Amino acid sequence: MKPLSLLFLLSLGLACSEVQAARISLSDYKRILFIGDSITHAGHYVSYIETWLRQNDRRLPELIQIGLPSETCTGLSEPDHPWPRPNVHERLKRALRKTEPDLVFACYGMNDGIYHPFSEERFGTYQAGLEKLIAEVDRQGSKLILLTPPPFDPIKLKGTPKIRPLGAESYAWFAIYEDYDDVVKTYSRHGLLKERDKRVLATVDFHAAVTKALAKQRKTIPDFSFHPDGVHLNADGHKVMATAIMRKLQMTESLEDLDEQLFKLVHERQTLLHYSWLTHIGHKRPSTKAGIPLPEAQKQAKVLEEKIHGHLHGR
Repeated sequence: MKPLSLLFLLSLGLACSEVQAARISLSDYKRILFIGDSITHAGHYVSYIETWLRQNDRRLPELIQIGLPSETCTGLSEPDHPWPRPNVHERLKRALRKTEPDLVFACYGMNDGIYHPFSEERFGTYQAGLEKLIAEVDRQGSKLILLTPPPFDPIKLKGTPKIRPLGAESYAWFAIYEDYDDVVKTYSRHGLLKERDKRVLATVDFHAAVTKALAKQRKTIPDFSFHPDGVHLNADGHKVMATAIMRKLQMTESLEDLDEQLFKLVHERQTLLHYSWLTHIGHKRPSTKAGIPLPEAQKQAKVLEEKIHGHLHGR
């Protein structure tokens, strides 16, 4: 096949994927599961999406967020990690069985390179782990949207022992390879290729969206960052990620006009249910806050739901 013909076919495939993504409406789903590592665990991007849906009178699906800090889809851990990192595949079947989602968002990759320079072996393990996740979600009959990891941003860590150069004796989450974003970028590109997989409904490029937002801010504030520690994004960074999802689905171009009080109530409710669902499903991460029993959390969530309803309707 001539190179030009191949390029045309690839472009056509990506264009079809964009059309497919444009037809996705979150309101068409009954229950949506968000699964990932500590970035998803923080939960702000999920709460921003829910706030927009409520504020714009869209039919509201149930959004369940079960991000778990330290988690990978590879089962890899850096030697200096205090305990083996949790592996999503230990809990994925249970999570899908207990939550019964018809749509799943999954975000892995930041921890999977274990903060080391790039390794073909580790990358191969990530590819296999992501494939296993895709296959399991498909086997359970749920639709899947893959979210790439956002960038690693070392700007606030420069001049500290929290980043290390190539050739250092060891690396870990507290001593990260200084160009680790090159690794994260490679993992992100692999995730984006999955948009051609018929088992994947769409992919969302968190890495590109956050990188673009950082570049824009640094035109006036050279050391601007969404990442206080290089890895975890603040609430503004989560808003960029939420916006990337909504733009991909062609639901809105901006989340700048969100009702902040509504967001606080939504996030409080989401956080309550998040810990309860984590405990209800079960996991192997030590020192993680236990949630209250799910029936009790759902009862308390109803009280918060009434507050949300009252706020929306001026009571």
